[in-house]
Amino acid sequence: MTDKKLHVPVMADLAAKGEKPEYLYWVGCAGAFDDRYQKVARAFAKILNHLEISYAVLGKEESCTGDAAKRAGNEMLFQMQAMQNIEVLNAYEVDKIICTCPHCYNTLKNEYPELGGNYNVINYTEFLDEMIQDGKLKLENNPFKGESITYHDPCYLGRGNKIYDAPRNVVKAVFGDVKELKRSRSFGLCCGAGGAQMFKEAEKGDKEVNIERTEEIIERKVDKVASACPFCMTMLTDGIKLKNKESELQNLDVAEIIEKALEL
Repeated sequence: MTDKKLHVPVMADLAAKGEKPEYLYWVGCAGAFDDRYQKVARAFAKILNHLEISYAVLGKEESCTGDAAKRAGNEMLFQMQAMQNIEVLNAYEVDKIICTCPHCYNTLKNEYPELGGNYNVINYTEFLDEMIQDGKLKLENNPFKGESITYHDPCYLGRGNKIYDAPRNVVKAVFGDVKELKRSRSFGLCCGAGGAQMFKEAEKGDKEVNIERTEEIIERKVDKVASACPFCMTMLTDGIKLKNKESELQNLDVAEIIEKALEL
């Protein structure tokens, strides 16, 4: 952890020194445990370090927000997980929380307040967009010259919280343009893993939702597809593999695009 770009402050360590960061970065289960999304969490941490943002993570004190439990109908388990997290967050007097997962974002922002967890919850695409608009994040390098990209709207980011423009603005800041899918924004097609679907067997049907979405992306004839959700990344990457298009089409998270543009 000697590399400054990889150094991630932990809330307990800062509190022990009497320091309080401006932001808490909520990593989420995928950012902590999923090999692919760990790369996204690292990318965003590098960006925060590059911007010299005052932030920290909870580390071992962070637990699942309870999103999957709630979607699956286990309200008691959700409230147990939520109350545990709220106790930790309030003990640190947390105000601003940045999330790289739309499911965590939605739960912390819209469902924790009724349980006593009131925070200023920010999605990382809006944060990145603001940093770019304010000139704090200067993107002078384009490592994707000549390549085209589309963007897949995560349900909990788009329809769930009406965040459509921020992620597109971030991608456009590097690529210059986003080739829209035929089903996008409020008419976007789900990747197939929301609502706790990630953790259950598929139901009977003619086609998996992620395959339907992947076929739409392939039809768009682009080199890259940007996403902003760990579930979407898993489902789209699986779809691309199943269609044997790995050499032609790559799924990148919005944070990874900025990381590569900044050469972090």
